[in-house]
Amino acid sequence: MTFNIFTLGCKVNTYESNVIIDLLINNGYKEVSNKEVSDITVINTCTVTNTADSKSLKTIKHAINEFHNIVIVIGCFAQIGVDIISKIEGVSIILGNKNKTMITKCLDNYLINKKQIILIDDVNHKPFENMLLNNFNKTRAFVKIQDGCNNFCSYCIIPYVRGTVCSRNKEDILEEIKSLVNSNHKEIVLVGIHTGHYGSELKNYNFASLLTDILKINGIKRLRISSIEMNEITDEIIDIIKNNDVLVDHMHIPLQSGSNEILKSMNRKYLKEDFILKIEKLRSIKPDISITTDVIVGFPSETEDLFNETIETIKTIKFSKIHVFPYSKRIGTKASLMDNQIDEVTKHKRTKKLIEISNKLETDYMNKFINKKIYFLPETFKEGYLIGHTGNYLLVKAKGDSYLLNKNVPVLIESVEYPYCLGRIEGDINA
Repeated sequence: MTFNIFTLGCKVNTYESNVIIDLLINNGYKEVSNKEVSDITVINTCTVTNTADSKSLKTIKHAINEFHNIVIVIGCFAQIGVDIISKIEGVSIILGNKNKTMITKCLDNYLINKKQIILIDDVNHKPFENMLLNNFNKTRAFVKIQDGCNNFCSYCIIPYVRGTVCSRNKEDILEEIKSLVNSNHKEIVLVGIHTGHYGSELKNYNFASLLTDILKINGIKRLRISSIEMNEITDEIIDIIKNNDVLVDHMHIPLQSGSNEILKSMNRKYLKEDFILKIEKLRSIKPDISITTDVIVGFPSETEDLFNETIETIKTIKFSKIHVFPYSKRIGTKASLMDNQIDEVTKHKRTKKLIEISNKLETDYMNKFINKKIYFLPETFKEGYLIGHTGNYLLVKAKGDSYLLNKNVPVLIESVEYPYCLGRIEGDINA
């Protein structure tokens, strides 16, 4: 039987979708593209905003109307919206956030009994659902180390659909990374819902402990943290970053707002001054480090003055890139009940302005590397050019040969042609 899969939302969803692809293929199912008619359609849903819910529902209905097949709905919206989804005629199986690896057993059951299956458990009272993924390319492999979040930001539904922090067994993480490194993967990316909070429910073992153990693995070339909160970058972690070149010169640290008043309303648990000091500390040990961030614009009660305060904070920090998100009301969160909701026109204007600032900051950061030699990992080869990322996540394009794919290649950056740093391969190749 054939299957296709639609993935909405974050990198963790992407990781988990790939795990499901592995599971289905290993059980005799054949993957086809999303444009092809299949016997089974899997929809890995997102519920981070009301818009995400709408997209999830639209994708479910599209699959039912277009393919007329077995439709399996999994993930965050399935966890919270099971009452809505179960009433949609044509939905065969619904799995929440703690049962995704049960997909093949549920399929076996459904194929025999032809009755809708619903498997939704309390996300706060189950151990980590261990997942193992082998279908990466040789450049970059993702390893999920934890699930859930303890932050309870006022705009976010995720702690209610993913549960509180649940950390993966360290031995399982280390064994997976060793296997990936031995299979010649050059970069390991640690992912999770609240990655830096790994180990918060464990005794005498935290995220810094895990990083230390990972960095002892023989042969590991690059280690990247997908995202980390500012107040999780402890002195211990800063010391690890200072003394280990395997950890890449890039950190994604969500700011969300540059106004203390808005940060308090968001329940973000830090001040903009704390954030600025932490970035200064990181740059004191890694001057060329790339700091990227997330910012929400148009949060309830964000006046023009408070928005301009955010702009000034951003210009002070000088991020290398900003992911800008217009605030979207999510029913079930405290922020959805707040007064002074911002109109869509204002949110659009502020989003556009912040994207323009981000583009300038990104170009300024890229220009810093002109006439400098830096290593990059080519991921694709197209029309005589190698394209890939440096450790600090510059996108490099250089003339070369396909045999250099997945090798650590030295390149002299000659110019910037957004979104690329254009360079010339120069020096010895580090396999």
